[in-house]
Amino acid sequence: MTVHTGPHPTRRLILQGAVSVALIGLGNLPFAPARAAANDKYPEEAFKLKNEADAIKALYGKTAEPSDKIKLDAPEIAENGGVVPMSVTTTLDKVTSISFFVAENPNALAASYKFPEGTIPAVANRLKMAKTSNVTAIVEADGKLYSATKEVKVTVGGCGG
Repeated sequence: MTVHTGPHPTRRLILQGAVSVALIGLGNLPFAPARAAANDKYPEEAFKLKNEADAIKALYGKTAEPSDKIKLDAPEIAENGGVVPMSVTTTLDKVTSISFFVAENPNALAASYKFPEGTIPAVANRLKMAKTSNVTAIVEADGKLYSATKEVKVTVGGCGG
């Protein structure tokens, strides 16, 4: 009679190897978020500001110049301000971020995206809009800021209005 007190020896080695790989992988996790947090602090203050110019300054520290190399695609009339589709594409080089600002919203900064080097600079989103307003897309490229603006008429507000 044979009595086994645990898994087969070969199976035990496989399980030990799998546990070791899992533990090694888990050992790297605590360090990755710390590096990301140090390099890209969440722009909490910019998201709280009511004025568009103040929010742009808080997020980027400078002003933007209009550019025809940015395509802001948004509807002229949005029947429901709760889900207004928008997208931004650009032919600018070395894009590091794209942000959406809605001037008449309770908070002007609606969304902000960071782009790693080599990423195609394109963003699509559905934003909430309180009422008819200018929407501004800010593109940070090669250390400079560029903008495109479009008015969107809202028939039913999406921010409680």
